[in-house]
Amino acid sequence: MAFMPSDDRPIEVPGLPFALVAEGAPRCAADIDGEALLLAGGPRSDLFLDPAGDGSGPDAGRLLGEPPAGDFTLRARVDVGFRACFDAAVLFVQASSSVWAKLCLEYSPQERPTVVTVVTRGRSDDSNSFEVDATSVRLRVTRSGRAWAFHACTDGAWWRLVRYFTLGEHEAGLTARVGFLAQSPMGEGCRAVFDEIAFSPGAPADLRDGS
Repeated sequence: MAFMPSDDRPIEVPGLPFALVAEGAPRCAADIDGEALLLAGGPRSDLFLDPAGDGSGPDAGRLLGEPPAGDFTLRARVDVGFRACFDAAVLFVQASSSVWAKLCLEYSPQERPTVVTVVTRGRSDDSNSFEVDATSVRLRVTRSGRAWAFHACTDGAWWRLVRYFTLGEHEAGLTARVGFLAQSPMGEGCRAVFDEIAFSPGAPADLRDGS
């Protein structure tokens, strides 16, 4: 698996109708292998503003792009090479440097792959949803009007709603971008594979019915 350092050139990812660009530090390394996106997050990489902290926090390299206007769904199967606590593959939504959300398959302190969500509006929260008996899971981000929804799927059929929220980007005049990152807050780096990447316009009529 050959990872090539990302630079400022746009990256065309199979399954996406828009290009991604690299930002953040330590800069992630990325490669395209067939239909899959391979990411390697750097040591001590994370995006989390502790609610008990001073509003500052670590950084992480990520790939982000601006989706077309309107409702959409972005989904991918993620597979993570877990090595350290909180290593994760992440589908990411960012409206600004202090407004973002993460949908993660993350390695818990109990050494269990876990679907985790984080929503940040000046400070981050942290919500563990459920454990997974594998190093892979399907994740989905949906924009529905002014709201966002995060889903996870373990069987290829039923999408479980794990978060429904707003970032308030419309009211603040911000533009949300979406993309991917691999984080390793306590480790020496994390490698993740994102495949079965698919983008489609529109949102499910009922975000809670598993469709």
